[in-house]
Amino acid sequence: MTDHPLRYALVNELHARPFPVLTVPSTAAFMALMEDDGAGRDRAGDRAHLLALLDRHGSTHPQPNATHFSGPIGRSELKWESHTEFVTYTAFTPGLSARPFDPTDAASFPQDWRDKAPGRVAASVLIRVEELPVSEEAMMTKLETWFVAESLAVARVVDGSAVVAGDFRIDPDGNMRFAVFVRPDTGARRVGRIVQRLCEIETYRAMSMLGLIKARELTTTLNALDPRLSALVTGLDAQDRPAEDALHDLLAIASELESLAMQSSFRFGATTAYEAIVTQRIQALREDRLSGRQTFGEFMMRRYDPAMRTVKSTAARLHSMAERAQRAAELLRTRVDVERSAQNQMLLASMDRRADLALRLQHTVEGLSVVAISYYAVSLAAYVAAPLVEEIGVTKPLAMALITPIVVLAVWLAIRRIRRSMN
Repeated sequence: MTDHPLRYALVNELHARPFPVLTVPSTAAFMALMEDDGAGRDRAGDRAHLLALLDRHGSTHPQPNATHFSGPIGRSELKWESHTEFVTYTAFTPGLSARPFDPTDAASFPQDWRDKAPGRVAASVLIRVEELPVSEEAMMTKLETWFVAESLAVARVVDGSAVVAGDFRIDPDGNMRFAVFVRPDTGARRVGRIVQRLCEIETYRAMSMLGLIKARELTTTLNALDPRLSALVTGLDAQDRPAEDALHDLLAIASELESLAMQSSFRFGATTAYEAIVTQRIQALREDRLSGRQTFGEFMMRRYDPAMRTVKSTAARLHSMAERAQRAAELLRTRVDVERSAQNQMLLASMDRRADLALRLQHTVEGLSVVAISYYAVSLAAYVAAPLVEEIGVTKPLAMALITPIVVLAVWLAIRRIRRSMN
């Protein structure tokens, strides 16, 4: 027996992106980069950008076609991942800065290196990981100092192993902040999973919100098309306008709707997938409420879910309008076909009348032809027979009178035979 050529590659894919192992205290600096057209990323440029960072620290390079990499860069441990639309960098550094969420915590990603990135920043996160304070009041005092109280979300996660907090706001340095307070007996791998979940929540939240921007742009166009489509559908039975003109306008709207659906299908599909990942990652945290504060799930329910419902409703509206236009076009095509059938019947009836007239005219012409040919035939026969009939004492007029019926009958039979042979 031989293995499938992709067997080992597919199994290795299950272990391609292991969770980081983090000691406490530590800091995580995360960054997601994407181009304006995420589906058409320059993967060669992404790899070159990664190698430029690794070469600064003399680190080893990943495999040529690798989509993930982990390795040291100075004091930090770098984790790089290439996704469908974006690429992520995460630097895990042991220890904490004296100033919470200091911009220097992201010093693993130098500014001049960032400026040369083949894309734009879709998400930038700083995560501060420290031991859980003895008293809950001390921890809440820190959180109220670090975050905006109005949007602060706090929860115990993973069976009480840690407390996570964040306000989902971008600070003056362009970073979103999260704090993780870890119980002393929590393992390093569990800490790494919690931090990884927070990075993924923010990344996929940011990526899914791109669908909201697309939905808002699309809504403006749909608001302009909807009245036109409704007017055409309402006037399907109107007799004051040719059906072909209405069908032409309706097909133009249907074509525009199909074009919009094609342009937005990728973004709306990606938004649905990203939303599912955000929901799943929050569920994986297994949150418990702390000090009456809202959890991450409750924050998303109030602030994030309405945006996703807007995207879904816009996609459904576009699909519904396209179906309406298609059904109306089918009805108009039926009306046009019926009208054309009636016109064809009238045309056939007119052709029948013309054929009948032509047949009558043909019969008339045939009768006249018999008379004309017979006249000339009788004259010729009279000239031929004149010498003969004079010898037997028959006058020429009498001879012409005798041969006229015979000639007429012969001409009529000849013409009839010719007409039958043509049929």
